[in-house]
Amino acid sequence: MQVSENPLPPLPRRRTAFRPRFTLTLLYLAGFFLLFALLLALPDLLEGASQLPPGPEQLTDEELARAEQIGRRALGGGKLLGALLLSVIAVGLGVYRDLLPGMRE
Repeated sequence: MQVSENPLPPLPRRRTAFRPRFTLTLLYLAGFFLLFALLLALPDLLEGASQLPPGPEQLTDEELARAEQIGRRALGGGKLLGALLLSVIAVGLGVYRDLLPGMRE
């Protein structure tokens, strides 16, 4: 009994590049979210920082409570939702226009 040879030549092995598009998309979303959240909160935080006394001494309980209130107000009022929406739009446009490194085809 003879083994017949395969009439077709062997297929060449294709090496595909590793492209972690999902991971990069999540990292871009997180980065843009932090950037936009900081930009939206920065004016309130700067205003609040100017109200607190300068110097390295310890803050009083009243000043700590005021600083906490300033921090909550800085990211309240839908600013986090706005930052999330802006980050989704920025990543979407970046992918669509092939502007983000690692996301190009």
